[in-house]
Amino acid sequence: MTIPGANSGARSAGILLHPTSLPGRFGIGDLGPAADRFLEWASAAGQTLWQVLPLGPSGHGGSPYGCSSAFAGNPLLIAPEALQSDGLLPAHALESLPAHPSGRIVFGEVAEWKERIFRESWERFGKNAPAELRRDLDAFVSAPEQAGWLSDWALFAALKTHHRGSTWLSWDRDLRAREKTALDRAALELSGEVAYQRYLQFLFFRQWSRVRAAARSLGISILGDIPIYVVLDSADVWGHPDLFALDDEGLPTAVSGVPPDYYSATGQLWGNPLYRWDAMKDRGFDWWVARVRANLRLCDLLRLDHFRAFASYWAVPASERTALNGKWLPGPGRPLFDCLRGALPDLPIVAEDLGVITDDVRDLLAVLGVPGMKVLQFAFYGPDSEYLPHRHPVNAVVYTGTHDNDTARGWYAGLKPEERERVWDYLGSDGSQIHWDLIRAAYSSVARRAIVPMQDVLGLGSEARMNTPAAPEGSWCWRAPEGAFAGEIAARLRRMAILTGRFWPCAAAFKDERSSTQR
Repeated sequence: MTIPGANSGARSAGILLHPTSLPGRFGIGDLGPAADRFLEWASAAGQTLWQVLPLGPSGHGGSPYGCSSAFAGNPLLIAPEALQSDGLLPAHALESLPAHPSGRIVFGEVAEWKERIFRESWERFGKNAPAELRRDLDAFVSAPEQAGWLSDWALFAALKTHHRGSTWLSWDRDLRAREKTALDRAALELSGEVAYQRYLQFLFFRQWSRVRAAARSLGISILGDIPIYVVLDSADVWGHPDLFALDDEGLPTAVSGVPPDYYSATGQLWGNPLYRWDAMKDRGFDWWVARVRANLRLCDLLRLDHFRAFASYWAVPASERTALNGKWLPGPGRPLFDCLRGALPDLPIVAEDLGVITDDVRDLLAVLGVPGMKVLQFAFYGPDSEYLPHRHPVNAVVYTGTHDNDTARGWYAGLKPEERERVWDYLGSDGSQIHWDLIRAAYSSVARRAIVPMQDVLGLGSEARMNTPAAPEGSWCWRAPEGAFAGEIAARLRRMAILTGRFWPCAAAFKDERSSTQR
């Protein structure tokens, strides 16, 4: 089946909505019934793209960009109802759970009670799981797709549990150094916990495969997201320290960030360890090839976060408290992408080319022919901005805003008078329906793909913002309210997608819709 939003040249429209933001009664969005409702709604709305944020085990404050593995899935996305239907939880198990209606996620509470039911399901699996389910678990664990990461991740996660969540840098030296005798001993002593961690990954990938199949059946492709960096306290750095710029104690010699920008006057100090691109190149970038291949098993397209760092990246001495005193260093450039395309000839990627973009980044984008991003919220701060729709190239993805922006309504409320007047003049609008004005502008762009955050579709204010870069707390917690997937909104989006050539129903259906719209 050809997925309209993936590699075809067709114009398309999509929604940005991370699964944690889906509504439901369990305190966090998951891969259960709400995911199905969203996909059915998106299909009715003429959408052929669903953009998600990284799907790995989330980091501090629930950030999907702080994953503790570049390969594992996030257990918090496992749907409790599916465990019941698989016979892995008794019928009454979910009745005693605390009620968590749609609202802001409290990650600590959710993680605590989900862990409790996961342990209960694991115990039930061990006692009376159907033979077919046992075979499925064995097949997952032994599949070639898991060979390069699952064992390391399961042992890492088991050791984290054994050490009460403390960083691997605080473990015994022989474990930090991955001495074989110590690893073998730990794997034996913690064999039960290792098996449990493999089970959680089995559940995640089983449920995600079901959701992805449902999306495909509706003609919706999934645009995933790869953070360029991984966190220090991750299975990746612990398992491959030779690929990262670390000292003899395993601490970074320099860390990631960006210089002062639109979001912060002192830059953003992310703190991730930097790659040893020379060592990666010597190995044919095999870790990156494996990472991209694994993510393409989950998604149809991939957004490469912070693409500019592949050309040159901001390196900050590890002792610094802000990102001000960093320096630009050369990234891997074209050789990395030559290796990726050699291993994965059909490489459907989108470049997140926002921030400080220099000629080396533009040259890399041009030679690769990779689409970049055009964000309408950046378009009105000066005359003839490259983000204005009349400046967009065809090979691009246009957004009203991203997960790092305020919502359309929140952004508009914060504009200066002269900026607001520029918005009125350009959009021919009084701003009273600014979210729909921006959606129409995005859909009317010549850019091949147009994606709108769900918050903008719903016309929500700053209270619904997903992330505030550089803010220490309060991000990633937004959830769509119950009833968010309304028919009238779907009909309006669908009609706009048809009008701008982003959705093509059959002729009879188009005639019916035209008639109903005119009534």
